[in-house]
Parts: sequence; structure tokens; C-alpha cells
Amino acid sequence: MISVNGVTVSFGGYNLFDNISFLINPKDRIGLAGKNGAGKSTLLKLLAGEQNPTKGEISVPKMCKIGYLPQDMIHQHGRTVFEETESAFSEIQNLEKRINEINTDLETRTDYESDSYSRLLEEQSDVYHRLEMLGAGNKQEEIEKILKGLGFSRDDFDRQTAEFSGGWRMRVELAKLLLQKPDILLLDEPTNHLDIEAIMWLEEFMETFPGAVMLISHDKTFLDSVTTRTIEISNQKIYDYKTNYSKYLVLRQERKEQQENAAKNQQKIINQTEVLIDKYRAKASKASFAQSLIKKLDRMEIVEVDDDDAASMYFRFPTPAHSGKIVLTVEDAGKKYGPKQIFSDATFIITKGEKIGLVGRNGEGKSTMMKMIAKKIDYDGTVQIGHSVKMGYFEQDQEEKLDPKKTVFETIDEAAVGEVRRQVRGLLGSFLFRGDDIEKKVQVLSGGERGRLALCKLLLEPYNLLLMDEPTNHLDIRSKDILKKALIDYEGTVVMVSHDRDFMKGICNRLFEFRDGKVKEHLCDIEEFMQLRKVERLNELDLDKKVKQTEKVETKKPAVAVNEADKAKEAEQKQLRGQLKKAEENIERLEKEIKDCDAKLANPAEYEKLMNDQLFFNKYNNFKKELDAEMLKWEDISGKIV
Repeated sequence: MISVNGVTVSFGGYNLFDNISFLINPKDRIGLAGKNGAGKSTLLKLLAGEQNPTKGEISVPKMCKIGYLPQDMIHQHGRTVFEETESAFSEIQNLEKRINEINTDLETRTDYESDSYSRLLEEQSDVYHRLEMLGAGNKQEEIEKILKGLGFSRDDFDRQTAEFSGGWRMRVELAKLLLQKPDILLLDEPTNHLDIEAIMWLEEFMETFPGAVMLISHDKTFLDSVTTRTIEISNQKIYDYKTNYSKYLVLRQERKEQQENAAKNQQKIINQTEVLIDKYRAKASKASFAQSLIKKLDRMEIVEVDDDDAASMYFRFPTPAHSGKIVLTVEDAGKKYGPKQIFSDATFIITKGEKIGLVGRNGEGKSTMMKMIAKKIDYDGTVQIGHSVKMGYFEQDQEEKLDPKKTVFETIDEAAVGEVRRQVRGLLGSFLFRGDDIEKKVQVLSGGERGRLALCKLLLEPYNLLLMDEPTNHLDIRSKDILKKALIDYEGTVVMVSHDRDFMKGICNRLFEFRDGKVKEHLCDIEEFMQLRKVERLNELDLDKKVKQTEKVETKKPAVAVNEADKAKEAEQKQLRGQLKKAEENIERLEKEIKDCDAKLANPAEYEKLMNDQLFFNKYNNFKKELDAEMLKWEDISGKIV
């Protein structure tokens, strides 16, 4: 569909890409991988036509429609959420305007036999046909479905976009993009401002999206769920893997080992050849032989080993000070903003050493609860900190609260006290601020660098309770993994808010869900919780279908006696409900089997054993086919239940 041929991109004499080529095929699901600064976002801009290559060409078919969502964009104001989203249907709106003009013209004309009248009728037919192709009749329903999937409520539809945060306005842009139904979607960090449920909805949307997708994301679980192909950008070249992100990591390590082995073998040959050259160079009878060996070395193509981006932050949280057994007590707590009750009656206890996750949709009160614990806002009820608890609070926009006029060194040096001040340079080094980097002003740092600096400030004191609100924002995958390990090893108590499922996995084994104004406890990890939410969503969808069907058929009819036909209908419905339950059980079972298989494939040692096990892969593929069949069966049965 799109062809990239011999593309080179240069900045000030430095090549970002050097003669790269690849194809994007219809229905491809491509994830871009590579260290920060490798050129992932630049590649998306090239494909979107927002930037031109220095050399080479990018061929896009004339009728190919590209949808591009950058990380940062200018948002329009002055319209409601619904009106702004509706602007995605600009073609439909123009066609509807043209239809009105044609109809008005036809009503006033009387030259029915003229050629111009015939052309007008033909145009009317063509416009109606195009409107039908674009699904103009379902426009309102499509807008509502997309907006609700991305987390907007019906009450939000009539609110001005200016009332929403940048993250929510980004969701409006994403909604417009999805409604335009492009042939290829180019998405740069689409999950940055989405909560877990919106991310899950986007994953499901991608499954049925008919076009191609190329995306950048630091969310490993999202990448694994959506992509089936990974293009790595490394050392100005690209490497194309026909697999998702986790399997790509395994294959990439294998490629690196093969390169290293080939380079070692080649170096042995070079060393041996150089010994022979030195041995025979001085002998007249062997001089020509020595010269041929020299030419052989000159012609030899040196095996290159890809450079790893070995630079990654390293740290451990300081050993926490001793605290009481009960770290936090929350009783009948709630919060109102004006007339709006965010949540109420929250009651729970957190004990020493626990690692708790707060989950739920955006706007349900997770960050509000963190501020209540940190005594940043007023609230109803009781939120009591335990004996000898020393609290460190990483706010969602912590990096934005750094003084932009200070240098990196000044930011940490002025906050450090006591013995820690002697370790400031070493501490900054572990967060990748080395050499002249420590003299940079905060205002020139990237989002990722500011995030690392804000995290660095948390290490200045031995807190025994850490409140962490979206600590992974702007961090790359490697930095997130290091932070995750540090939190797992941390001996204190952690309360965190995160929408990154892979990050939360292995840290939190107790969750508090904020939903519909209440706080519900779940004694499980994030994976079990997501399975639970998936089943609940299926049930909600089933209920919605039943309600809609009831609304359609509900008319005033005279009461009639129950007859044999009614009994037969009831028996049939009962049977269908039993089949539906069975399908749901099968879906749950198959998803668990696939999850177990994925876990084995993600483990390098297991993958090595299974590489040639055709029986395993046959079984794995059969599970996926069975799951697809069960999902179709579930949809079919759901449609028959009234």
C-alpha cells in the first residue's frame, strides 16, 4: 500500500536514516521500536507527509487516506465535544450541503428534458451513493460509540472542549481520526492520556479496524495486543520482525548473539591472516602470496554488531525508616467539587509494606484520593496517617512543578540535606544526567528527562510511604522496567495510580477500583482485574442489546393468554441463555490458555525449548481459532436473546 524506497534523512550532516526501504501492506499492524532519538516520530511524520526525506521517496497511492495522531498538537476551541468530533465528517457535511442545493435547484426548474437537468439528476444519484458508502445515516451513532469508548459520558457531549484538560482534548482528536476511517493510522503514543478501560476499548477497536496501523508506544501490553509486526530503528538502519514486541525482544537478542559470534569468528580469521602476511611479507618467494592476502583483507566486509543503547538509569530507593503496622486508615471518606460528588464512603486500611494500586476511569477520583492522603485538599470523612509514617508524593504533573530557571544540579542540590548532598553528582549520574547535562536548565529538558529528574528528588529522603501518581509518564520502556524493579525491591509501603498494565503487574496485589462514585476493593493483581472487567463489559454489552431490543418491540398490545407458542419461545430463550453462559465460560478458558502460551513465548528460556515444537504452536493457533469462533458464537447468540 505504501512504499518507502531508499530513504535517507539528514540533520546537519548527521544521518538519522540511511537508505532505508520497507512496505506497509493493507491490514498491517506495525509497532516502531528503538531508543529515544532513533527517529520513530520522524518516520511517522515522513509517512504523514509532514516532512520530506533528504533522499529517496515515499510512494503513497492516490486514493490512500492517511490519519496521523502526533504526540503534541494544536487543539481547536469554541465548539462542544460533539460538534468538534462531528467535524471529522467534513466530507459528509459538504455532500449533505450539496444535496440540499441540488434539491432546491430541482424544485425550481421546469426544463425537465434538458441535458443540464439530466446531469443534475446524475449528480444527485452519485452524491446519495457516496453518502451511503460513508455511512451518513449512522453518523450520530458512530460519534456516540467512539466518544463513549474513549471515556466520555453523555453529559460531556455538550460541554465546550476548552473545559477539558489537554489529555481529554487529545481523546477528541483521536475520536475524529477513528471516525474518518483512514486506510492507514499513524499513532504517536496514543495511550499517553487514556485510562485502562479506554486502552482496552482501543485495543478491541483495532481488532476490527480494516486499515493498516503503525504506532509508537511505551506500553508493552498495548503493543503486544495490537501489533503483529515490529520495525526496529537502530544505527540509521531498520530491522523488520514479523512478530509483536515481546517476541521481537527475544529475536533481537538472538540476532545480536549471532552478530557477535560472526564478528568473533571473522576477527580470528583476520588475526590468522595478519600473522601469515607478517610471516611471508619479507620472503621474496612468498611476497606475491602476502600481497594477495592483504587484498583479501581489504575486500573483506566487516561484520558489524549493533550498538546497544546501554545507557539506562539505575537506582534503589533508600531503606525506609521504621513505621507503625497501620500506615493509613481511610473511613467514610469522600470528596465534592461544588455540587458534584466525585466519590463517597471510601473505607479501607493499608498496612506496612503493602503495595496498593488505585484503578478506574479518568475523573473517578484516583488522583483526588492521592491528594487527600497527602493533605493537599480538603475532604469529608477520615484519612489518617499511621505512627512514624514519612510520606513521599510523586504527583501526576510532578515534572511540571520543577523550577524551569534552575539547573539540573541546583534542583537536586538545593533539595538535598545532610550526607545526601555529597552524593548529588552520583545520584544524578544514575538518572543519566552526566557531564555537562547537570548544568542544563530544567526548561530545556525533554519530558522524559524532567520525569527522571522528578523521580530523582524522591530518593533524597528515606520515605516509608510512597504515593506515586502516574510515575511512568514520559519514561521509555527500559526506564519503566528499572523503576518497576526498584519498587518491587522497595521495603516500604506504596500507593500508586497507573494506567500501564505491564508496569503494575508484579508490583500490586491489592487494588481499589474507583467507579460510579464508590471505591471497591479487589484482592487480586491487575491481570485478574482486567479479566473481570472484560467479562463485566461483555455482560453490560449483552444488557444494552436486550434493552435496545426491548425498546424496539415495546408497543401497547392487548394482554393475551399464554399459549403453546409462548411456552416454546420461553424454552428457546432459556436454551439460548444456557448457550450464552457456556460460550462465556469457553471464552474465559481459551483466553487463559492463550495467556499461558504467551507467557511461555515471552520467556527466553522457554522460547528456546519451544522453537521447534510444532505441536505447541499448532495447539497455540488452535486456541486462537477457537477463541475467534466462540466470540462469533457469543455475538450470534446475544443477538437472538430478547
